Amino acid sequence: MPKLLIKNARLVNEGQITDVNVLIEDGFIAAIGPGMPTEAVQQVIDADGKYLLPGIIDDQVHFREPGLTHKAHIRSEARAAVAGGVTSFMEMPNTIPNALTQELLADKYTIAARSSLANYSFFMGVSNHNIAEVLKTDPQTVCGVKVFMGASTGDMLVDDKHVLNELFRESNMLIATHCEDEATVRANVARYKAEYGESATAALHPLIRNEEACLISSSLAVELAKQHNTRLHVLHITTADELSLFSNSIPLTEKRITSEVCVHHLWFDSWDYATMGNQIKCNPAIKAPHHKEALLAALLDDRLDIIATDHAPHTWAEKQQPYWQAPAGLPLVQHPLLMMLEFVRQGKLDIETVVRKMCHAPADCFRIDRRGYIREGYWADLVLVDVNQPTTVTKENILYQCGWSPLEGQTFGATVTHTIVSGNLVYENGQFLNDAPGQRMRFSR
Repeated sequence: MPKLLIKNARLVNEGQITDVNVLIEDGFIAAIGPGMPTEAVQQVIDADGKYLLPGIIDDQVHFREPGLTHKAHIRSEARAAVAGGVTSFMEMPNTIPNALTQELLADKYTIAARSSLANYSFFMGVSNHNIAEVLKTDPQTVCGVKVFMGASTGDMLVDDKHVLNELFRESNMLIATHCEDEATVRANVARYKAEYGESATAALHPLIRNEEACLISSSLAVELAKQHNTRLHVLHITTADELSLFSNSIPLTEKRITSEVCVHHLWFDSWDYATMGNQIKCNPAIKAPHHKEALLAALLDDRLDIIATDHAPHTWAEKQQPYWQAPAGLPLVQHPLLMMLEFVRQGKLDIETVVRKMCHAPADCFRIDRRGYIREGYWADLVLVDVNQPTTVTKENILYQCGWSPLEGQTFGATVTHTIVSGNLVYENGQFLNDAPGQRMRFSR
């Protein structure tokens, strides 16, 4: 692996912005400083004042492999991620077959080892019937276990209170939850099907998967975690109602209960269903504007800890079906950094907060080994961003296998110019330079 020097960069890291050079050697950050010799350096990138950030760590994606590869592959979606500055991802277990055994989980790591440009980890899945298998999961090599406490696919809805109690009591892993109350959602589906039949549209989605469904389920997860002192991470919070469940009174590294918000729940709101329809149908639902505003406020005051994507691609044809048949989820992993930098441009966030919530916080929350920060001795997962070069999302530059994005036509004020994964420069000015695979993430637990 060649020595690589990044010079004249504006480093955004640990709440500070400084002008530095960064030397990368054998995959790691070897030195950070204002000046650095170029002897024996095989490759030099002149950042010319661009921002240098830690690589984005996305703690919630669905890359669809195995079993759903008509929608996506790990290879295709990891390439899209890297092009957007996402250098590490954690992928969900609701593939086919569901990752409900150690062998099926290992199969996903095998696929990623040969096909993922980004660093990776995969959640172990939980059902009502596999607790013994879940408890075999190694916390040093697997990011966590995922519990669907609301409707899902296959055998992954966990609604048995005895199973939930046993899991929260016995697990030494981080438990990540999808929280929507199944009984509430089913009752709402029955009500609105009776009222609207096949004329239903996506505008009903936040009424069906409503605030009550989220709050009931999130409250149960938090109650169980407090009862058993479980390490709980509640995914994709969507309502103002749930925010009181989370604390900002202690540092993130000391929290036992943490939370995540996704870019689409900060970007879109219920008014967008009129123009976007099923494109923005997702679970939990995108809700009314006041929820979006409350989520942003909670992100700023640290009740919400992490920004992620919940990247969940489906084919365009699948999304064009009537509301009841159209699947939930939208592809986002290529653009989360540009979305949040647009908030910086609008004055809603500062760039230091973007880095804290998308890089530092995931590393701290999951206790990822030597990633998420730009420090000497850490893996060189790095992104260069030109905030003076706009990017317009077009069908031609969308890299997802599904070929579409809910952001098509959107112009962002910034561009990701370079992405370095574990010391490899893999993406530069719109081109992939090599197929060097990312690495399996490790965890200091």
